[in-house]
Amino acid sequence: MFRLSDRRSDRTCQGFSRREFLRIGALGGLTLPMLLQAKAQAAAAGHPVKDKAVVLLFLSGGPSHIEFFDPKMDAPAEIRSITGEVQTRLPGITFGSSFPKLAAMADQLAIVRSYASGQGDHTYNIAAGGGNALKATMSALYTRVAGANHPETGIPNNILVLPEAVQRGLRLQGNFETGALPTLTAPGDLGATYRAFDPSGSTEIQRNMELRLPAERFDDRRYLLGVFDRMRDEIDNRGVMAGADRFQQQAFDVISRGAAQAFDLSREDPRVVARYDTSHFYRNEDIQRYYDMRRASNTLGKQMLMARRLCEAGCGFVTVSDCGWDMHANENSPRNMTALPAMAGQVDHAVATFMEDLHERGLSDKILLVVTGEMGRTPRRNGNGGRDHWGNLTSLLLAGGGLRMGQVIGRSDRMASSPATERYGPAHLMSTVMHHLLDVGEVRVQRELGRVANVISDGTPIPGLLP
Repeated sequence: MFRLSDRRSDRTCQGFSRREFLRIGALGGLTLPMLLQAKAQAAAAGHPVKDKAVVLLFLSGGPSHIEFFDPKMDAPAEIRSITGEVQTRLPGITFGSSFPKLAAMADQLAIVRSYASGQGDHTYNIAAGGGNALKATMSALYTRVAGANHPETGIPNNILVLPEAVQRGLRLQGNFETGALPTLTAPGDLGATYRAFDPSGSTEIQRNMELRLPAERFDDRRYLLGVFDRMRDEIDNRGVMAGADRFQQQAFDVISRGAAQAFDLSREDPRVVARYDTSHFYRNEDIQRYYDMRRASNTLGKQMLMARRLCEAGCGFVTVSDCGWDMHANENSPRNMTALPAMAGQVDHAVATFMEDLHERGLSDKILLVVTGEMGRTPRRNGNGGRDHWGNLTSLLLAGGGLRMGQVIGRSDRMASSPATERYGPAHLMSTVMHHLLDVGEVRVQRELGRVANVISDGTPIPGLLP
């Protein structure tokens, strides 16, 4: 928490609220300076958390694997991609033609064509957590090891970026099938501490990131440091904070920078914001009139920009939700999937821009991008020209993170209905992500993690990806 207050009520004789100051950086009962000190001690003793991050772009509703990265143009007309294909930088490999920018960057991508979620409905627990015994998403599992907040910046370590987070006044209608992501906000047996922080809502943690101190006092660095000095005596008398001046100073620096600034796109270079912008791909009102697409939004580019800013601020796991991919063409979405090219074009632009931006900032090896959904789509189109739920194949793209890129792993059968080579699923994906974020060997010996350590360390990564 980052509530720094100078209220006139509930004050001590020194003129500040003891209750409020005790909440400065309060993370699980620790003040921020204490947590910074603990982090330094943990680092000295060996810590399983790497200086890495993950951005999971979750295409809610289930995007078609055929129109995405496995177009199957030699299959019968009712099966092959309705958008055609585009040649990539990898010889003999094509994508659906809505992805020309990613096709030109295929040497920086890894596509898994034999990936299958194994589910045919909108169940996010399996897709985002591999169906582990704790019923927790991989982001929640990561947070259980890394902590709910980054100890140096205070930024939450598990954040869900919905369209509402980047566009004020945006009002999207609810649809559990295409936007709820329930396991991110209720992460299984791990409990509320490890749920994803949603910056688009007015939550307690968001309010506690606000600085509530008059400017003249905030500018008085000496005054603030004096407050931290007095805090030490009030927090405990067990000597925990002894000699912690360095950490008090660091805590002030954290607060003065303001973790909440990472959520504010107005602080970004306007040229960068314009570069990410995807509002021209379609009008929201045209898409949202269909029931299955009521949470679709043309804000994906800015959502990906916020994801980059959050990772720079120290967040370890950002989930970006892009909704509206439930394309049955049954009047709840347009016939013949006519919305797909525009929606896919937005993904193409947003992901390509994100990758270019990471490269320019030297972050490509640090941040791993994962693009997937909860399932794929039926190979054979239905009578309305749409595709229905399909769990035997699911789109999966990975980029960056220092993993081995420029490859297609596995292949599907001729009809794009099942893997023709070894099948990989969400459990393999989760293990790959955990190996990227954590020293899994170190996690295995952390007794205090209990069952979490077993869930994280028992999996098998997708072969050929880890360096």
